[in-house]
Amino acid sequence: MSLSQESLLSTATGPDLSSPSHGGKAMGFFTDTTLCIGCKACEVACKQWNQLPADGYDWTGFSYDNTQHLSETTWRHVAFKEQMMDGRGRWLMMSDVCKHCEAAPCQEACPTGSIIYNEFGNVYVQTDICNGCSYCVVACPFGVLGKSEDDGHAHKCTLCYDRQKADMVPACAKACPTESIQYGPLDGLRDRARRRVTELQSRGQNDAYLYGADPMDGYSRLNAFFLLLDHPNNYNLPEQPRHPQTGMGLRYAVGLAAGAALTGLWAALARTAGTEDEGRRTEDEKKG
Repeated sequence: MSLSQESLLSTATGPDLSSPSHGGKAMGFFTDTTLCIGCKACEVACKQWNQLPADGYDWTGFSYDNTQHLSETTWRHVAFKEQMMDGRGRWLMMSDVCKHCEAAPCQEACPTGSIIYNEFGNVYVQTDICNGCSYCVVACPFGVLGKSEDDGHAHKCTLCYDRQKADMVPACAKACPTESIQYGPLDGLRDRARRRVTELQSRGQNDAYLYGADPMDGYSRLNAFFLLLDHPNNYNLPEQPRHPQTGMGLRYAVGLAAGAALTGLWAALARTAGTEDEGRRTEDEKKG
């Protein structure tokens, strides 16, 4: 699926949110993991609507999971984490998805302009422009994108771009029976999420917090963010996502300094060798 010319409203500078269907507001997901029951309805709905192939029916050995992670054919993945605490067990479940970062490394790494921000503020891959270089795959700190062996292009969640254009809720959020996956304007979702954290903490759930609702030490906010109850690593999320461009200035400076040092060393060695050759020629002339 590719965008029409009229929909190419954004570039690396960010999205143009002028679409009247959503009031010019960026749209996204808030996933409340405390409400997730692990039913995988979101996974099934995503695959059905986007006509994605199955990933096989073999258990991975990691709880009730047959997909393990996001990929080019799995755009929603329900993670299961079984924990024993003080002799009591609990489940941590989370429906993972593309984070649709406000400043997406995949979009910046794409050399063909295949990855853009659409009018809903979502990070969107135009597969007909993708050249299959996989730069976006390695640039994403969340391991979201995958390259298809069938068509050679990168694929990921589109946030049901076609449904949004028709003023419909994305398939995963529509199918979620507990409203763990919530879709809407991001300003409203972030306010709702903060109220939810306050509510949970007032009930004694002091470990509840938001992941990605605010910038994370130099990394942008996520337009698909989460309410978690444990360390991000337990949900297969990085504690501190890193932008590939972070530290590039220092690395370039070190590279240039190393190059200059090697050039100077080569010049010094060349001068020394030249002096020795001149000395040998002088000796030969004296002997002759």
